[in-house]
Amino acid sequence: MKLRPLHDRVVVARLDAEEKSKGGIIIPDNAREKPQEGKVVAVGPGGRDEAGKLIPIDLKAGDKILFGKWSGTEVKIDGKDLLIMKESDVMGVLG
Repeated sequence: MKLRPLHDRVVVARLDAEEKSKGGIIIPDNAREKPQEGKVVAVGPGGRDEAGKLIPIDLKAGDKILFGKWSGTEVKIDGKDLLIMKESDVMGVLG
């Protein structure tokens, strides 16, 4: 992929939604909720403070993250559905 996000933005690939409920019922594609978990694909250099000093991002490519339901902007690059969001939209890194 040839995308380098700017400032404090990250590019995220959503993880696939569950196909079955906990009770074993198969959920059709149109009834599934969009997953709120993803994998970081690319990271920008970081934001700047009032003095112009670079503040690096705590995330790195490959991190599995949790983000808000309506976070980010959906884009399609090289046939892949991706999200571009600010680092502040990320709620946490999953271990």
